Amino acid sequence: MPHHLTGGGTTLLLDFDGHALPRVLHWGVELPEADAVPRAENAFPLLPLEADGWLGRPGLAGDRAGQFPHLRLRRTEQTTIGAADAEAGVAVACELIMDEHGVLRMRHQVRNDGDSPYTVAALRAVLPVPDEATELLDLTGRWGNERAPQRHSFGYGTHGREGRQGRPGHDAATLLVAGTPGFGFRHGQVWAVHVGWSGGCEYYAERHPDFPGVLAGGELLASGEVRLAPGETYTSPWVYFIHSAEGLDGISARLHGHLRARPGHPTSSRLVHLNTWEAVYFDHDLHRLKKLADTAAGIGVERFVLDDGWFTGRRNDKAGLGDWQVDAEAWPDGLHPLVDHVRSLGMEFGLWVEPEMVNLDSELARAHPDWVLAAPGRLQRPVRNQHVLDLIHPGAYAYVRDSLDALLKEYDIAYLKWDHNRPLVEAVHEGTAAVRRQTLATYALIDELRARHPGVEIESCASGGGRVDLGILERTDRVWASDTNDPVDRQHIQRWTGLLLPPELVGTHVGPATTHVTGRTTRLSFRCATALFGHAGIEWDITACEEDELAELAAWTAAYRRLRGLLHSGTTVRVDHPDPSVLVHGVVSANRDRAVFCYAQVGTSVAATPLRLRLPGLDPGTRYHVSVCPELHTHSAFQAPDGTFSGQVMSAVGLPLPRLLIADAVVLEIEAT
Repeated sequence: MPHHLTGGGTTLLLDFDGHALPRVLHWGVELPEADAVPRAENAFPLLPLEADGWLGRPGLAGDRAGQFPHLRLRRTEQTTIGAADAEAGVAVACELIMDEHGVLRMRHQVRNDGDSPYTVAALRAVLPVPDEATELLDLTGRWGNERAPQRHSFGYGTHGREGRQGRPGHDAATLLVAGTPGFGFRHGQVWAVHVGWSGGCEYYAERHPDFPGVLAGGELLASGEVRLAPGETYTSPWVYFIHSAEGLDGISARLHGHLRARPGHPTSSRLVHLNTWEAVYFDHDLHRLKKLADTAAGIGVERFVLDDGWFTGRRNDKAGLGDWQVDAEAWPDGLHPLVDHVRSLGMEFGLWVEPEMVNLDSELARAHPDWVLAAPGRLQRPVRNQHVLDLIHPGAYAYVRDSLDALLKEYDIAYLKWDHNRPLVEAVHEGTAAVRRQTLATYALIDELRARHPGVEIESCASGGGRVDLGILERTDRVWASDTNDPVDRQHIQRWTGLLLPPELVGTHVGPATTHVTGRTTRLSFRCATALFGHAGIEWDITACEEDELAELAAWTAAYRRLRGLLHSGTTVRVDHPDPSVLVHGVVSANRDRAVFCYAQVGTSVAATPLRLRLPGLDPGTRYHVSVCPELHTHSAFQAPDGTFSGQVMSAVGLPLPRLLIADAVVLEIEAT
C-alpha cells in the first residue's frame, strides 16, 4: 500500500505492505499519486535495523542491561506509524511532516514498555538517496571563519560529522548534502539533511555495495545519557530532509520558505543595529555611550545594543558572569540614564547576556559552587575564563530566569543578544552525562522568558556562529553569523550561512576599517555592500569617524531601510561564477519584478579581462533596467550598462563589466520596465 507525502515539488513515497515499518520507495522529484513505483528487493526501511538486513549504522541503538541489542520491530495500529518489539519491551513511533515548500521533517520516539530500564544509545532519522548522488558537501570552520564548504566523493563506506561541544560548534556541518556530479548553486540534483538541535548532533552519509546510499542525522547521545524507566519515552529532535532538482539554491528556497511560514517568524522590519562591543568593549562610561548613541541616531540606526560589561564586577572577561545585576560602580543610577537617552532618540534598546555561563570569580559561584555543570571534584578546565552554569539544577534555573525577568521588567529592553561563549565538555549532572538536559533547560528558559515578555527579540550568538540550527531558531529571532566583521571573510560566511537561513535571520554588521579579528583593512564601500544582505547593523566606534564616513554610513542605512522589504522576503540567488576571485549573489522578488545583486571582488583574478556577469533568477521574458544602488559608493570605475535587457539575456549571456578593485563591491538594482 503506497503512501505519498508531497509538497513543494518533492515526494516521499512509503510502502506499507507487510508487518514491518514502511519502506521508502522514493524521495526526490514530485510523483503523481497515480504513478506506480516498482518495489525494489532492497527497498529501504524507514528505521533501518539489522533485522531488516541493513548492515550500516542502525536507526535505533540501545539495550536493556545488555540484552536485546537488536530489535525486530513489527508495525502496530496504535500510532500513525508505529512499531514494537513485544519481547524486548520497546515501542517506537515515527512522525513525518511534509510542508508545502518541500521540507520534510522527521522525528522518532522510543517508549520503554518493559519492567526494567532501557538505554537508548542512538535514534537517527535516515533516508535513502539514489545511485546518481555521488558527491557530498558539508560545512566546517573555526571561530572567526565559520561555514567553510568542503566537498567529498560519496563512495562506499561512511562519511560522518559529529558535534561534541554541547552545541553545533563553529565547525558544524550545518547541512550534509549529496548530489549529482558537479552540482552547484544553480544546477544539479541534490538531497540534504539538517539536524534541528542545539546540543550534540551527528550527520552521516553511508553507502554499501548491497544497499542504496543514505543521508542521516540525529542527536549525538553520550554514554548513559538516555536511560528510560518503565513507561518513559525519548523523542529525537526534528531532522529536516530537503530535495532540489535546481541545485543548492533550490535547497535554500525550500528552507527559507519553510522558515518564513512559521507562526513565530519575525514579521516586523529588521531594525538597523549598533552594537557597542567593538566600540567600547568593557569601558562602560555613560558620557561616551550617550555620544555613541547620538551619533548612531544621526545616521539612521534604529536599535542600540549595550554589549558585555554592564553587570556586577564585569571589568574584563575574568569575573562577573552569573551576577546579572547592574554594576553599581559603573552605573550608579542603573541603566536608566542610558536607556532613557536611547529611547529619547527614537531608538530601541538592547542588552547582551550570557545566561548559560558563570565565572568562578562571581558572587553566584561563591554562593553556589554546586551550580557549575560538572561532577563533584572534577571541575573542567576553563574556556574564556568561564564555566557552564547547570541550568538543570532547579535553583540555578530559577535564579537566572528571575534575574533576567527582573531586568526586562525594570528596563525598556526590546532585544537580548544571548551569547554562549564556550563548549560543554565533561558536562555532568548528578553523575550522568547532561548535554541533552542542559540543552532542553536552555530551550525552556528562553521559552519561559518569551512567554513573559513576548515583544522581546532574542539573538542566538555563540562566540559568533557556534549555535546556528533550527532548534535554537524555534525560539530566537536571528543568529550572529561570526565574530568577525571582515567583509572578505563575511562574503563567504554569509553566502554559506544562507544555505540554511534567509537573510533576515543573519546578523551582518559594518565594522571598522581595520577588522579587529583579522587585522585586514578594507574600504567602507565594501563593508557596507557586504553588510547590506542580512539583518544589518554597525559594530564600530563611529564617534571617531570623519564626516564623509558618517555621510556614507547614513546613505547605507537609508539604502537598507529602502531595500529591506525585498531583501527579507525575496528568493536568494547565488551565482556559480567561473572566477573564484568573484562572488555574485542577490535577492529576487517573489513576482520577479525587482532584484538586488552584489558583485564582489574578493581576490586577485587570473583573467586579464573580467568575465561577463550573469544574473539568474529573473523572468526570461521580462525586460529589466539595471542601475547602481544610488546610496552606495564603489571605489572602482564602475557604471551600469545602458539600456534594458531581458531576463533571458541577463542569465544566459550576461553583462560586460569593468574590473572592480580588490576587496570592493558594487550593488546593482534590477527593475522591470
